[in-house]
Amino acid sequence: MAARRVRVCALFLPALLLLLLLPRRAAGHGGKYSREKNEPGPEFRMEKLNQLWEKARRLSLSPVKLAELHSDLKIQERDELSWKKLKVEGLDEDGEKEAQLVHNLNVILARYGLDGRQDAQAVHSNALEDSTLDEGLDDPRLEKLWHKAKTSGKFSREELDRLWREFLHHKDKVQEYNLLLGMLSQTEELQTNAIGAAEPSPVPSESRHRELKDRMRSINQGLDRLRRVSQQGYGADGQADFEEPRVLELWDLAQSANLSRKELDSLREELKHFEVKLEKHSHYQKQLELSHEKLRHVERLGDQEHLRRNQEKHAQLEERTKELGYKVKKHLQDLSSRISRARHNEL
Repeated sequence: MAARRVRVCALFLPALLLLLLLPRRAAGHGGKYSREKNEPGPEFRMEKLNQLWEKARRLSLSPVKLAELHSDLKIQERDELSWKKLKVEGLDEDGEKEAQLVHNLNVILARYGLDGRQDAQAVHSNALEDSTLDEGLDDPRLEKLWHKAKTSGKFSREELDRLWREFLHHKDKVQEYNLLLGMLSQTEELQTNAIGAAEPSPVPSESRHRELKDRMRSINQGLDRLRRVSQQGYGADGQADFEEPRVLELWDLAQSANLSRKELDSLREELKHFEVKLEKHSHYQKQLELSHEKLRHVERLGDQEHLRRNQEKHAQLEERTKELGYKVKKHLQDLSSRISRARHNEL
């Protein structure tokens, strides 16, 4: 009898083990809280952008820089997907749009140090970096104007902070201009040195030269404004309605565009709303950086439950900052394009 029980147990033991293993296997592959279900999918629809994003995450970029890069890549993806539709419809025969997309991506690569250059200089600033008054301006003219403004007694502490943001914004514009100029020079040198080319490169350099010319005009206008404000203070400045450098720049350009008084008034209101959006984004950038520092502190303490809660809050804040950054840059792109079209129509 005992031998019979042993044979029965031996017969059913494999089936019992299989039943015990099945729930784990099911949970591991199809459960609601399975690893596969909860692991985030690719950030972007385009594989090359996913590769750039993963490369950036391996670099020592701050959370704010990563959030800004994410916004730039989202806009790049949107533009490239739109271009693919245009190409299918035969609406980019001269390759102008494609060349612009290549150019934009190269700027992103250089801006965030993803182009493989050891000495790549970041040409992008954020509110956290703008808050310090210790960063150099890399231009004797700017240094002189800043010293004059600081010692003039015409500015409050808040106005000096605002003016410093304008100086840093101008410095960034100059750095990006130099970056684009270098890229264009390299491209043209490669085209010139190409031996046996059957036809010229499809990348039109005329549009790049026009862009550089527009940027240089904007830089000169910005420098004139900084001279005026540094010498006279904000009280004598007719554009004191705005404080954010990017908004001030747009308003300066709009006033020289072919816009009616009604259109200018409408744009002024839109710029005010846009400035509020920029301030909100700046606030989230600061909170993200603070959250990152707090997370590092909690990691050192070793409290796993506390760490888990802070990781969740940090992830939510990071996602919100990315979303706001994308909306801000998309809105800025739209405003810049509309004002640029109005100015070119006048010319």
